[in-house]
Formats: sequence, structure tokens, C-alpha cells
Amino acid sequence: MKKITIIGSGFAGLTAAKTLRKSDQHCEITIISPKAEFVYMPSLIWLPSGAASKKDIVINLDNFFRRKNINYVASEVVGLEESGRVVMLKNNTRVDNDALIIASGGRFIKKITGIENTITPCEGVAAAEKIGDKLKSMDGGNIAIGFASNPQEPSAMRGGPMFEFLFGIDTQLRREGRRDKFNLTFFTPAQKPGARLGEKAVLGLLAEMKSRQITTNLGDKIKAFAADKVIMQDGEFAADMILFMPGMTGNTWFDNTDLARSDGGLLRADKFCQVINADKIFVAGDSGSFPGPDWLPKQAHMADLQAAAAAKNVLDVLAKKPATHTFKAELMCIIDTNDKGIFVSRTMKNSVILPISSLMHYVKKLFAWWYLRQYK
Repeated sequence: MKKITIIGSGFAGLTAAKTLRKSDQHCEITIISPKAEFVYMPSLIWLPSGAASKKDIVINLDNFFRRKNINYVASEVVGLEESGRVVMLKNNTRVDNDALIIASGGRFIKKITGIENTITPCEGVAAAEKIGDKLKSMDGGNIAIGFASNPQEPSAMRGGPMFEFLFGIDTQLRREGRRDKFNLTFFTPAQKPGARLGEKAVLGLLAEMKSRQITTNLGDKIKAFAADKVIMQDGEFAADMILFMPGMTGNTWFDNTDLARSDGGLLRADKFCQVINADKIFVAGDSGSFPGPDWLPKQAHMADLQAAAAAKNVLDVLAKKPATHTFKAELMCIIDTNDKGIFVSRTMKNSVILPISSLMHYVKKLFAWWYLRQYK
């Protein structure tokens, strides 16, 4: 019986497991992650306003694992041995495999001085709830929201959610009749925020900020954070709450392996999602550095596409066939404002951005409900 191990129970990990089980009813699938739960990250944006709660976002995976006949190991990975055929765990145990899929996500780079004064929204439910609690406690003041990338690998970033938190907080404060008491500032070292979405999207996002009286600080290097301000290379501005998404790099346990790494610290993969020069080791999602256009996104949709390709190739190589499955380079998202949404799509052939509308907000809500059904 083929033994396939998946590290991670996020978008990529679960899509890989689904794809494997659909194609092979008999292979032994093991998933390793700290908790048997799935956090639907795109819905974190609705937590501060109360438009969603933890129970809407965090799904217990016990039923899914049982239905799909998946072995689950609750632990943290610390390294690999025997050329990847053994996964070493934090509790000094090991999990053997015939093939491995790494879908353990990325790690935020927290090297900027004073970064402890910021909230990183995509760290999970607790971070998003902290934003909501802080907003409730504020009578007014300055809110700064921004992001940066990995200097060694610019594509290793997740900026999209920060636009959503920015517009979502603006909408929330307007609903509460408090917007006039707050100053909102968006900041990033990038000259053109959201450039991976396409030129039209950049212009649209900046126009939306202008219409909402949101101040922008673009193209200036972030030097440090303090409890009450953001310090840039060429100046500083006040901030009573700072939301900041750093660039991403690889997991710390990657250092305890011989796996090929990119300049940015991620796992180097080929177009088949196989880790370069590794035997039957594949990667999907934020853990990997993949060939493709410079706008190749770090997002759930892309992770799903990569995971499906990786899983199919695992089954092929275990059957002594060459890996042939590739993933489509496709960016697709709805930038939500808490009451409206902007649909953005980009492929190798074209890019599409639709006008902001309330319909897209409900489409995003409906998609979240539909997507999560499969794991309940």
C-alpha cells in the first residue's frame, strides 16, 4: 500500500488529500499539523466588524478525516531524515512515507525594529479578533495599515488582505458614525500597491482610497515601528493601531533538511510542484517558490491549483510514471470592503477587473459557505 504524507492542513494540504483520495481509494494518507482544524483565512476580514465569527471560519476536520479515511497526526514537524522518507516530529516520533507533499504554509519575516507593536492579521483568528477589540476601545485616532515583501523574493507576500482590512475598517467606522474621528493611512514600500493584480487594479485601488479620504504613503522604506507611530526612511506618521503584513519566508524546520531553497528561503519547485533535486517530495502553496510570471500570487486559489497538480504527480511517480501535471498561473480574488467587492482576475492571456458592487460582497460570502461545506 502506498504511504503518502502531507504536512499541513490548510488549503493546499486538504486539496492534496482530496485529490489523492478521489484518484486512489486505497493509498494510505497521513496529514500532520498542530490541530485538526481548517481556518478559512479569506473570511478573517469580517471578524473585526462582527460580520463573521470564529465558528464561521474555523472548521473541525475530524469528520472530514473520517470520511476520507485519512490518518491524522497532531504535532509539529522539526525536520526530515532519510532523503525525506522520514518526517521527524516535535515529540521525537517519526512518520514514514513513500512520497511527501509539503503544504505547511509560509512564515512571516519579523525583523523590522518594533514590529511587536503591530498586528499581523493573517496570523489567524486571534489577530483578527484583536483588531476588533482594539477598534471598540478607541474613541478616535490614527490607524495605519500596510504590507511589505520578502526583499530576496518579492513574490513572497500577501498584500491583498490588507486592502480588505483597510476598506473594511473604513466601512465599519462609517456604519458606526465614527469615521470622522479617525485618520486612516495606507503604507507600503511599493510604488504601485497591488501591481500583481494588474495596472487597472492599481489605479482602481488608489482611486478607492482617495474617495474614502485614506492617506497613502507609498514607495518609502519602512525603518521601524513604535507604539504610536510608523517610522519610514524619509519621515514618520502617527499610528495608534498598526496593521502590518510582512513578507514571507520558509518554515524554520526547512533548515533541518537538505531541500533546495530559493533566495527568499522557500522550497524551490519545478513546474510539476516537485522540489528541485528531491525524490518524491512535492510542495504546494506558500511553502514553495514556483516558476511562473512575476505576478504569480500567494493566495488560496493558487495553493489549490498547485496542490491538485502535486497530488496527481505523486500518484504518477509512485506508479513509476513521469510527472506531467502542471498548474495554471491564475490570480483570482474579490477584494471585499465589508459591504461591496471588486472582482479581479489575471491569467497569462488577460486580466479582468469589474466595477465595485454589493453583488461581489455576497458572492464572496456565498463562496466561503460553499467551499467550507466539503470539510464539515
